[in-house]
Amino acid sequence: MGSILGVVLPVFGLILLGFLARRGGWLGPNTMAELNRFVVWLALPAMLFHVMAHTAWSILWQPGFVAAFGLASMGLFAVTLALRLRAARPLPDASIEGLNAAYPNSGYMGFPLCLMALGPQSLPLVTIGMIMTVCVLFALAVVCIEIGLQEERRPARLAAKVGLALAKNPLLVAPAMGALVSGTGLPLPEALDSLLKLLGAAASPCALVALGVFLAQQGMVRGRDLQGTLLLVPLKLLALPALVWLLAAQVFRLGPLATHTAVLLAALPTGTGPFMLAEYYRRDARITSATVLISTLTSVLTVAAYLAWIG
Repeated sequence: MGSILGVVLPVFGLILLGFLARRGGWLGPNTMAELNRFVVWLALPAMLFHVMAHTAWSILWQPGFVAAFGLASMGLFAVTLALRLRAARPLPDASIEGLNAAYPNSGYMGFPLCLMALGPQSLPLVTIGMIMTVCVLFALAVVCIEIGLQEERRPARLAAKVGLALAKNPLLVAPAMGALVSGTGLPLPEALDSLLKLLGAAASPCALVALGVFLAQQGMVRGRDLQGTLLLVPLKLLALPALVWLLAAQVFRLGPLATHTAVLLAALPTGTGPFMLAEYYRRDARITSATVLISTLTSVLTVAAYLAWIG
Protein backbone atom coordinates (compact mmCIF):
# COMPACT_ATOMS: atom_id res chain seq x y z
CA MET A 1 0.00 0.00 0.00
CA GLY A 2 2.84 2.38 0.83
CA SER A 3 4.45 2.02 -2.60
CA ILE A 4 1.10 2.66 -4.31
CA LEU A 5 0.53 5.78 -2.20
CA GLY A 6 4.01 6.93 -3.17
CA VAL A 7 2.97 6.82 -6.84
CA VAL A 8 -0.58 8.17 -6.45
CA LEU A 9 0.03 11.01 -3.97
CA PRO A 10 2.25 13.11 -6.28
CA VAL A 11 -0.48 12.94 -8.94
CA PHE A 12 -3.15 14.05 -6.48
CA GLY A 13 -0.73 16.62 -5.02
CA LEU A 14 -0.25 18.36 -8.38
CA ILE A 15 -4.03 18.53 -8.88
CA LEU A 16 -4.40 19.95 -5.36
CA LEU A 17 -1.68 22.55 -5.97
CA GLY A 18 -3.46 23.78 -9.09
CA PHE A 19 -6.75 23.89 -7.17
CA LEU A 20 -5.31 25.86 -4.25
CA ALA A 21 -3.29 28.21 -6.45
CA ARG A 22 -6.39 29.17 -8.42
CA ARG A 23 -8.61 29.51 -5.35
CA GLY A 24 -5.92 31.59 -3.66
CA GLY A 25 -5.64 33.90 -6.65
CA TRP A 26 -2.00 33.06 -7.37
CA LEU A 27 -2.96 31.79 -10.81
CA GLY A 28 -5.24 33.81 -13.06
CA PRO A 29 -8.43 32.81 -14.92
CA ASN A 30 -6.55 32.12 -18.17
CA THR A 31 -4.05 29.74 -16.57
CA MET A 32 -5.83 26.54 -17.52
CA ALA A 33 -6.18 27.47 -21.19
CA GLU A 34 -2.55 28.57 -21.46
CA LEU A 35 -1.19 25.52 -19.65
CA ASN A 36 -3.18 23.20 -21.87
CA ARG A 37 -2.04 25.05 -24.99
CA PHE A 38 1.56 24.61 -23.83
CA VAL A 39 1.00 20.90 -23.19
CA VAL A 40 -0.79 20.17 -26.48
CA TRP A 41 1.48 22.15 -28.78
CA LEU A 42 4.88 21.73 -27.11
CA ALA A 43 5.29 19.39 -24.13
CA LEU A 44 3.15 16.40 -25.11
CA PRO A 45 4.33 16.29 -28.76
CA ALA A 46 7.92 16.41 -27.48
CA MET A 47 7.22 13.49 -25.13
CA LEU A 48 5.50 11.42 -27.83
CA PHE A 49 8.27 12.10 -30.34
CA HIS A 50 10.96 11.25 -27.78
CA VAL A 51 9.29 8.00 -26.72
CA MET A 52 8.85 6.78 -30.30
CA ALA A 53 12.30 7.91 -31.43
CA HIS A 54 13.89 5.86 -28.60
CA THR A 55 11.75 2.75 -29.09
CA ALA A 56 13.31 0.23 -31.45
CA TRP A 57 10.73 -1.44 -33.64
CA SER A 58 12.02 -4.85 -32.53
CA ILE A 59 11.08 -4.07 -28.91
CA LEU A 60 7.47 -3.61 -29.96
CA TRP A 61 7.27 -7.17 -31.28
CA GLN A 62 5.31 -8.69 -28.40
CA PRO A 63 2.22 -9.82 -30.33
CA GLY A 64 0.41 -11.51 -27.43
CA PHE A 65 0.88 -8.56 -25.08
CA VAL A 66 -0.09 -6.05 -27.79
CA ALA A 67 -3.18 -8.10 -28.69
CA ALA A 68 -4.37 -8.52 -25.09
CA PHE A 69 -3.80 -4.94 -24.02
CA GLY A 70 -4.81 -3.37 -27.34
CA LEU A 71 -7.99 -5.37 -27.89
CA ALA A 72 -9.15 -4.77 -24.33
CA SER A 73 -8.48 -1.01 -24.50
CA MET A 74 -10.03 -0.48 -27.92
CA GLY A 75 -12.92 -2.82 -27.14
CA LEU A 76 -13.82 -0.94 -23.96
CA PHE A 77 -13.40 2.36 -25.78
CA ALA A 78 -15.88 1.20 -28.43
CA VAL A 79 -18.40 -0.10 -25.87
CA THR A 80 -18.23 3.10 -23.80
CA LEU A 81 -18.53 5.20 -26.94
CA ALA A 82 -21.68 3.31 -27.91
CA LEU A 83 -23.15 3.68 -24.40
CA ARG A 84 -22.56 7.42 -24.35
CA LEU A 85 -23.98 7.85 -27.84
CA ARG A 86 -27.13 6.04 -26.66
CA ALA A 87 -27.28 8.53 -23.81
CA ALA A 88 -27.55 11.28 -26.46
CA ARG A 89 -23.98 12.53 -26.09
CA PRO A 90 -22.47 14.13 -29.23
CA LEU A 91 -19.81 12.03 -30.95
CA PRO A 92 -16.88 14.28 -29.88
CA ASP A 93 -17.93 14.17 -26.20
CA ALA A 94 -18.74 10.45 -26.34
CA SER A 95 -15.28 9.82 -27.85
CA ILE A 96 -13.55 11.69 -25.02
CA GLU A 97 -15.61 9.79 -22.45
CA GLY A 98 -14.77 6.51 -24.17
CA LEU A 99 -11.12 7.49 -23.79
CA ASN A 100 -11.74 8.15 -20.08
CA ALA A 101 -12.71 4.50 -19.62
CA ALA A 102 -9.75 3.05 -21.53
CA TYR A 103 -6.85 5.49 -21.05
CA PRO A 104 -4.64 4.51 -18.07
CA ASN A 105 -2.06 6.89 -16.66
CA SER A 106 0.67 4.57 -17.90
CA GLY A 107 3.38 7.13 -18.65
CA TYR A 108 3.29 9.01 -15.36
CA MET A 109 2.39 6.17 -12.99
CA GLY A 110 3.01 2.93 -14.87
CA PHE A 111 6.81 3.01 -14.87
CA PRO A 112 7.40 3.63 -11.13
CA LEU A 113 4.63 1.27 -10.03
CA CYS A 114 5.64 -1.65 -12.25
CA LEU A 115 9.31 -1.10 -11.39
CA MET A 116 8.51 -1.37 -7.67
CA ALA A 117 6.02 -4.24 -7.99
CA LEU A 118 7.43 -6.36 -10.85
CA GLY A 119 11.03 -5.28 -11.33
CA PRO A 120 13.00 -3.76 -14.23
CA GLN A 121 12.16 -6.65 -16.58
CA SER A 122 8.62 -5.29 -16.82
CA LEU A 123 9.67 -1.87 -18.19
CA PRO A 124 9.85 -2.80 -21.90
CA LEU A 125 6.27 -4.07 -21.60
CA VAL A 126 5.25 -0.84 -19.86
CA THR A 127 6.73 1.05 -22.81
CA ILE A 128 4.60 -0.99 -25.21
CA GLY A 129 1.49 -0.37 -23.11
CA MET A 130 2.19 3.35 -22.96
CA ILE A 131 2.63 3.53 -26.75
CA MET A 132 -0.62 1.62 -27.27
CA THR A 133 -2.37 4.13 -25.00
CA VAL A 134 -0.87 7.50 -25.85
CA CYS A 135 -0.42 6.85 -29.57
CA VAL A 136 -2.80 4.20 -30.91
CA LEU A 137 -5.84 4.63 -28.64
CA PHE A 138 -5.33 8.39 -28.52
CA ALA A 139 -5.24 8.53 -32.33
CA LEU A 140 -8.45 6.50 -32.56
CA ALA A 141 -10.22 8.97 -30.27
CA VAL A 142 -8.92 11.94 -32.26
CA VAL A 143 -10.24 10.42 -35.50
CA CYS A 144 -13.69 9.94 -33.92
CA ILE A 145 -13.70 13.49 -32.58
CA GLU A 146 -12.71 14.96 -35.94
CA ILE A 147 -15.46 12.98 -37.68
CA GLY A 148 -17.99 14.27 -35.16
CA LEU A 149 -16.90 17.88 -35.62
CA GLN A 150 -17.21 17.89 -39.41
CA GLU A 151 -20.47 19.10 -40.92
CA GLU A 152 -19.65 17.42 -44.24
CA ARG A 153 -21.33 14.02 -44.56
CA ARG A 154 -20.40 12.95 -48.11
CA PRO A 155 -17.88 10.12 -47.53
CA ALA A 156 -15.11 11.28 -49.88
CA ARG A 157 -15.16 14.91 -48.75
CA LEU A 158 -15.55 13.88 -45.12
CA ALA A 159 -12.49 11.63 -45.38
CA ALA A 160 -10.50 14.45 -47.01
CA LYS A 161 -11.44 16.98 -44.32
CA VAL A 162 -10.75 14.56 -41.48
CA GLY A 163 -7.42 13.56 -43.06
CA LEU A 164 -6.36 17.20 -43.38
CA ALA A 165 -7.32 17.91 -39.75
CA LEU A 166 -5.36 14.87 -38.56
CA ALA A 167 -2.31 15.90 -40.59
CA LYS A 168 -2.29 19.22 -38.70
CA ASN A 169 -2.73 17.66 -35.25
CA PRO A 170 0.56 17.78 -33.31
CA LEU A 171 -0.50 14.86 -31.11
CA LEU A 172 -0.53 12.57 -34.16
CA VAL A 173 2.26 14.09 -36.22
CA ALA A 174 4.84 13.95 -33.39
CA PRO A 175 4.73 10.17 -32.68
CA ALA A 176 4.63 9.42 -36.41
CA MET A 177 7.79 11.49 -36.92
CA GLY A 178 9.41 9.81 -33.93
CA ALA A 179 8.66 6.37 -35.37
CA LEU A 180 10.28 7.41 -38.65
CA VAL A 181 13.40 8.56 -36.79
CA SER A 182 13.50 5.25 -34.91
CA GLY A 183 13.23 3.38 -38.20
CA THR A 184 16.34 5.07 -39.58
CA GLY A 185 18.42 3.80 -36.66
CA LEU A 186 20.16 7.18 -36.37
CA PRO A 187 20.59 8.60 -32.84
CA LEU A 188 19.22 12.02 -32.00
CA PRO A 189 21.82 14.75 -31.42
CA GLU A 190 22.56 14.96 -27.70
CA ALA A 191 21.38 18.56 -27.35
CA LEU A 192 18.10 17.86 -29.16
CA ASP A 193 17.56 14.70 -27.10
CA SER A 194 18.02 16.66 -23.85
CA LEU A 195 15.68 19.39 -25.06
CA LEU A 196 12.93 16.91 -25.93
CA LYS A 197 13.36 15.07 -22.63
CA LEU A 198 13.09 18.27 -20.57
CA LEU A 199 10.13 19.57 -22.57
CA GLY A 200 8.32 16.23 -22.53
CA ALA A 201 8.77 15.83 -18.79
CA ALA A 202 6.62 18.94 -18.29
CA ALA A 203 3.56 17.45 -20.02
CA SER A 204 1.98 15.46 -17.18
CA PRO A 205 2.74 17.90 -14.32
CA CYS A 206 1.38 20.87 -16.28
CA ALA A 207 -1.73 18.93 -17.30
CA LEU A 208 -2.38 17.89 -13.70
CA VAL A 209 -1.98 21.46 -12.42
CA ALA A 210 -4.33 22.64 -15.18
CA LEU A 211 -6.82 20.00 -14.06
CA GLY A 212 -6.70 21.39 -10.52
CA VAL A 213 -7.26 24.91 -11.85
CA PHE A 214 -10.26 23.66 -13.82
CA LEU A 215 -11.77 22.04 -10.73
CA ALA A 216 -11.29 25.27 -8.78
CA GLN A 217 -13.14 27.24 -11.45
CA GLN A 218 -15.90 24.75 -12.30
CA GLY A 219 -16.44 22.78 -9.10
CA MET A 220 -17.36 19.11 -8.93
CA VAL A 221 -19.91 17.49 -11.21
CA ARG A 222 -23.59 17.10 -10.40
CA GLY A 223 -26.69 15.56 -11.92
CA ARG A 224 -26.24 13.81 -15.27
CA ASP A 225 -22.53 14.65 -15.31
CA LEU A 226 -22.13 12.86 -11.98
CA GLN A 227 -23.98 9.84 -13.39
CA GLY A 228 -21.58 9.81 -16.32
CA THR A 229 -18.59 9.93 -13.99
CA LEU A 230 -19.96 7.11 -11.84
CA LEU A 231 -20.26 5.00 -14.99
CA LEU A 232 -16.75 5.73 -16.28
CA VAL A 233 -14.77 5.19 -13.07
CA PRO A 234 -15.83 1.51 -12.56
CA LEU A 235 -15.30 0.86 -16.26
CA LYS A 236 -11.75 2.18 -15.97
CA LEU A 237 -10.72 0.65 -12.65
CA LEU A 238 -12.63 -2.67 -12.78
CA ALA A 239 -13.84 -3.54 -16.28
CA LEU A 240 -10.61 -2.72 -18.16
CA PRO A 241 -8.22 -4.71 -15.91
CA ALA A 242 -10.69 -7.62 -15.80
CA LEU A 243 -10.91 -7.67 -19.58
CA VAL A 244 -7.12 -7.42 -19.94
CA TRP A 245 -6.63 -10.29 -17.48
CA LEU A 246 -9.16 -12.44 -19.36
CA LEU A 247 -7.42 -11.89 -22.69
CA ALA A 248 -3.87 -12.11 -21.33
CA ALA A 249 -4.25 -15.12 -19.03
CA GLN A 250 -7.05 -17.12 -20.62
CA VAL A 251 -7.03 -16.32 -24.34
CA PHE A 252 -3.41 -15.55 -25.28
CA ARG A 253 -1.88 -17.52 -22.37
CA LEU A 254 0.80 -14.95 -21.57
CA GLY A 255 3.36 -15.61 -18.87
CA PRO A 256 2.95 -14.21 -15.33
CA LEU A 257 5.18 -11.18 -15.92
CA ALA A 258 3.40 -10.06 -19.10
CA THR A 259 -0.03 -10.75 -17.60
CA HIS A 260 0.63 -8.84 -14.36
CA THR A 261 2.21 -5.93 -16.23
CA ALA A 262 -0.76 -5.64 -18.58
CA VAL A 263 -3.30 -5.84 -15.74
CA LEU A 264 -1.45 -3.33 -13.55
CA LEU A 265 -1.30 -0.85 -16.41
CA ALA A 266 -5.01 -1.34 -17.09
CA ALA A 267 -5.82 -0.85 -13.39
CA LEU A 268 -4.20 2.58 -13.26
CA PRO A 269 -6.49 5.62 -13.05
CA THR A 270 -7.50 7.70 -16.05
CA GLY A 271 -4.60 9.77 -17.35
CA THR A 272 -4.67 13.42 -18.36
CA GLY A 273 -4.88 12.72 -22.10
CA PRO A 274 -8.71 12.90 -22.28
CA PHE A 275 -8.72 16.15 -20.30
CA MET A 276 -6.18 17.70 -22.67
CA LEU A 277 -8.25 16.59 -25.65
CA ALA A 278 -11.40 18.08 -24.15
CA GLU A 279 -9.66 21.42 -23.70
CA TYR A 280 -7.96 21.28 -27.11
CA TYR A 281 -11.29 20.76 -28.86
CA ARG A 282 -13.15 23.10 -26.46
CA ARG A 283 -15.54 20.44 -25.20
CA ASP A 284 -17.07 20.29 -21.73
CA ALA A 285 -14.40 18.79 -19.47
CA ARG A 286 -16.41 18.41 -16.25
CA ILE A 287 -17.00 14.66 -16.56
CA THR A 288 -13.41 14.09 -17.64
CA SER A 289 -11.88 16.11 -14.80
CA ALA A 290 -14.03 14.34 -12.20
CA THR A 291 -13.15 10.94 -13.69
CA VAL A 292 -9.42 11.67 -13.48
CA LEU A 293 -9.72 12.87 -9.87
CA ILE A 294 -12.01 10.12 -8.53
CA SER A 295 -10.26 7.29 -10.37
CA THR A 296 -6.87 8.51 -9.06
CA LEU A 297 -8.09 8.41 -5.46
CA THR A 298 -9.95 5.09 -5.83
CA SER A 299 -7.12 3.35 -7.67
CA VAL A 300 -5.16 3.15 -4.41
CA LEU A 301 -7.62 0.48 -3.27
CA THR A 302 -8.06 -1.39 -6.55
CA VAL A 303 -4.35 -1.57 -7.39
CA ALA A 304 -3.52 -2.61 -3.81
CA ALA A 305 -6.14 -5.35 -4.02
CA TYR A 306 -4.64 -6.74 -7.22
CA LEU A 307 -1.09 -6.65 -5.83
CA ALA A 308 -2.29 -8.46 -2.70
CA TRP A 309 -4.04 -11.06 -4.86
CA ILE A 310 -0.92 -11.86 -6.89
CA GLY A 311 1.23 -11.81 -3.76
